[in-house]
Amino acid sequence: MMRPSLHRARPNREGHPDGPRSGPLFGSLRRAWPPTLAVDTSLPTWRGRAVRYVAIYLLMVVTLVIVRGATQHIRPDLRAAQVREAELTTQRDTLVLELQALENPQRLRSWAFANGMRRFTDADKVTQAIPPVPSVPAPVVPEHNLEVRTQWR
Repeated sequence: MMRPSLHRARPNREGHPDGPRSGPLFGSLRRAWPPTLAVDTSLPTWRGRAVRYVAIYLLMVVTLVIVRGATQHIRPDLRAAQVREAELTTQRDTLVLELQALENPQRLRSWAFANGMRRFTDADKVTQAIPPVPSVPAPVVPEHNLEVRTQWR
């Protein structure tokens, strides 16, 4: 493991110390940091990053406002659909009760009498002699003689 040196920060190319990232720890990190991964901390770089981030945030805000505007009718439509559903449920329950009232046996009987149905006891009866059932010859059962022998030992 490499230990950081305890000496003061070295001056940069212009002869000034490196600022807040000076000291023994940052000096050793700077030596350990690969030179190809150097971080550009200049003002134009940070200004460009800030402009890009602000542009991204503005794009996200515009997108969210457009989506909100495009979907703002959904909630009132949903509420109207819920009200319509409640009305239809009430109508269904009312129709079920009316159907049960119409299926009542007394109501069915009164409807049948109103449409010409008569009771069996009140209907005209016609009597007629029932002819006798023709006789069927008895089936011929063949005789089988069965003989059984029992032998005791």
